[in-house]
Amino acid sequence: MASMDSEVRRQAHMRRSPLTFVRDHWRAILLYLGLTGLLVYGLTNASEITLGILSFAFTLVYAMMFMVVQFGFLFYILGRGRVYWVQPGETGVYFTDYRGNDQVLEVARRVVRLLQGAKSFKRMGGEITRGVLLEGPPGTGKSYLAQVIANEAGIPFAYASAPGFQNMFMGIGNLRVRMLYGKARKMARKHGAAIIFIDEIDAIGMARAGQTGGGMMMGGLFGGGAGFGLLNELLLQMDPPNFDNGWFSRLLRTIGLRKTRAMPPIVLTMGATNLASALDHALLRPGRFDRKIHVDLPDLDGRKDIIEYYLAKVRHEDMPVDRMANDTILYTPVAIKFVINEAVIHAHFDGRDAISYDDFTRARENHEWGLREPIRGLTDEDRRRLAYHEAGHAIAQVKLKEWERLTKVTIVRHGDALGLAAWKPVEEKRVLIREELLASIQVSLASRAAEELFLGSQTLGVTSDFAGATHLAFQMLSFWGMDGSFYSSLPFGPMVDANDPRMKRKIDQVLEQEYRKVKGLLSEYSGAVHELAQELIENDEVDGQDVEDMVKRWDEKIAEGKSLKALPEGGVLVGVDAEPQPYAYGGNGSGNDANGRNGHSDDSPGRARRRSRLRDRYQSRGAKDS
Repeated sequence: MASMDSEVRRQAHMRRSPLTFVRDHWRAILLYLGLTGLLVYGLTNASEITLGILSFAFTLVYAMMFMVVQFGFLFYILGRGRVYWVQPGETGVYFTDYRGNDQVLEVARRVVRLLQGAKSFKRMGGEITRGVLLEGPPGTGKSYLAQVIANEAGIPFAYASAPGFQNMFMGIGNLRVRMLYGKARKMARKHGAAIIFIDEIDAIGMARAGQTGGGMMMGGLFGGGAGFGLLNELLLQMDPPNFDNGWFSRLLRTIGLRKTRAMPPIVLTMGATNLASALDHALLRPGRFDRKIHVDLPDLDGRKDIIEYYLAKVRHEDMPVDRMANDTILYTPVAIKFVINEAVIHAHFDGRDAISYDDFTRARENHEWGLREPIRGLTDEDRRRLAYHEAGHAIAQVKLKEWERLTKVTIVRHGDALGLAAWKPVEEKRVLIREELLASIQVSLASRAAEELFLGSQTLGVTSDFAGATHLAFQMLSFWGMDGSFYSSLPFGPMVDANDPRMKRKIDQVLEQEYRKVKGLLSEYSGAVHELAQELIENDEVDGQDVEDMVKRWDEKIAEGKSLKALPEGGVLVGVDAEPQPYAYGGNGSGNDANGRNGHSDDSPGRARRRSRLRDRYQSRGAKDS
């Protein structure tokens, strides 16, 4: 039965037409014909097809290599950064050239001895210092000290600026740090050690605690918020794990021929900052910045040493080094060098081949006050106002601040100041007491007191005087507890109480009390103020010693009872009979009376007499005008 069915199907298949076959198998037929055509075409054009395939492959490989080389070169250029490599002895500065701070120099000598005797020190089981942080004010010689250490140790020195590691592309800063330390390790293998000096390290080493991550929202190639990653890379490179750096050492360890502990080359990282307290704690821990050296301003002996060192480099006359050292209190070594160089420039343009003390003084004054620029069109009235303004400062300075000496009073413009009364400390005074701070406030307010006493009006030249007095009073009350309180606002922010109405009232009370005191002083020495003002009007400048002699003469007159109110023609003396009211320290700090006023009654006899005098004067002036 089965054979009969198959026979029937075979006969039926043979009776089907060719069209039916094509219709049922057209896909297979097209595929067969296509493959056959390609085979025939390939056999007849084999060389051309081969060349086409090879050409396409070469183009693809070339495009890929071009992109790799292009981006590799780009990242190589971006990753190099601004780093200056200084070879041993290139700068030519050594321990003998670093002056003014013997304590810092001794620490530097110890660092150099460790670097020079690194092998013997390691055999003892010690670890070489990995980091030295130099902190201190600008211009104190932090980078100079790093160069000295490198030259004395005879090792390469890399100078890098911390902001130079930052880049707009994500990861470039990390790449720059890795490339810098990689090159430093190569230099260290060659010379025994290397130093990396990073200036302004606080630009990349700020503390991470309390910082927001707003910049991290930017993605892609741009490095928004990449500062933490840069800091992390620096932390890793400063204290890396022990590993072999060279390829040959890695090969020996891979094949098992080296099994001892890896000995990485010595790379000393030195950082400089003015804000050491703002650095991340991980950066300051032992193992990274092991030593912290505070490079402070030079003291008196240090300034003498620095002045003698730089004077030895220039031609000069006999110079009073002790006086020059007193003139440059709070100067940095860089500032002293600059002033001496400016003195050389001044002498050169004056046609002389050696500097004198006068050249040094003129250079110092230009450095401190700004360029001397007299105003040719200054009116006589403006000169008079400036003269009494500065005379008030000068007389108060001589009488109230014995620990400072007046150097010059001038009504010639220097920089932004139309006039000034300049002084210098007699000695370095680092701890001031309350009475000395109040004296400083009186000197600042003496300009307004002189204006009201001798000009009968007020000028706009007290901007910086009021600002300085207000800031000092705020510090006394808010930071130093000089109002009988033990509270300090400093932990909550430097100016947290600045806008507090109660603090404003307390500050105003202190300022008003000191203003009344200095006003009474200038009233007593009104003859000296008038004499000094006339000298300024006639000569523009008066030397500080002349002012002190002038005040001494008036001291004798006052002691003999011969002092008269030497007022200018048409001058006035306003409110000198008002007695200063005592400032109420302690208590609730408000300083207000029952009427809500600042501790001074509007009905006091002094204020009543002052109002009466002002009213009579204005009425008399009005009568004359009419």
